[in-house]
Amino acid sequence: MPRLRLRHALRAALAALVPLALLGAVAGPAHAAPEAAWPEPVPVVSHVETTDPVVFITIDDGWYHDPAAAKLLLDRRVPASLFLLPGAYAYDSGYFHTLLDQGRSRVENHTVDHPDLTTLDAAGQKAEVCGARDRHLAQFGDGPRLLRPPYGTYDATTRTTARACGAKALVTWTYDMTTWGQWTPPTPSLKAGDIVLLHFNETVTQDLRRALDAAEAAGLTPAPLRDYVPE
Repeated sequence: MPRLRLRHALRAALAALVPLALLGAVAGPAHAAPEAAWPEPVPVVSHVETTDPVVFITIDDGWYHDPAAAKLLLDRRVPASLFLLPGAYAYDSGYFHTLLDQGRSRVENHTVDHPDLTTLDAAGQKAEVCGARDRHLAQFGDGPRLLRPPYGTYDATTRTTARACGAKALVTWTYDMTTWGQWTPPTPSLKAGDIVLLHFNETVTQDLRRALDAAEAAGLTPAPLRDYVPE
């Protein structure tokens, strides 16, 4: 082969090999494991879109263990969602075991220490949310499927952390009917799909009765929230 033609052939071969070498450097070995996908953010639910004549009773924290409130939940067969703090049941878990074992209530996630999650980094949020999940599962044998962020505050990290810690939705509320001190909020006209927020405080029984009366006046029946929220 003449020297000029040989030189052109070598140059063409090198031109074909260089892009392949660069591609291999960028892509890395073919057997390298892909990076773990970041979880999809969970939906945020403050009201359930449904035509069913239902309303959802949710009760937060768990510090005040009122026997009258427990009796009302059990007697009326209310499927309440209990967003509990581990410290609030640590000294008397039997109160909530009774509600779960003999009634229709379910325990849900409200974090470990009730912080504003938006003030924490991803690791801090995961410790709060996954930590509460693990304690609930160990105590009640029922892992939470819903997360209510303390104070109703959340950010994008909260929504992905909720998914990573086993929640299928982040739940806020439509109406807060909790009495605080001397102030009782006005009783709303409830509609199908509304989520009512209460707290285990000193007025939980009267607040619960008021919420149930408002639901009955609107022709609504309390339903299990976990069954109605989207994945």
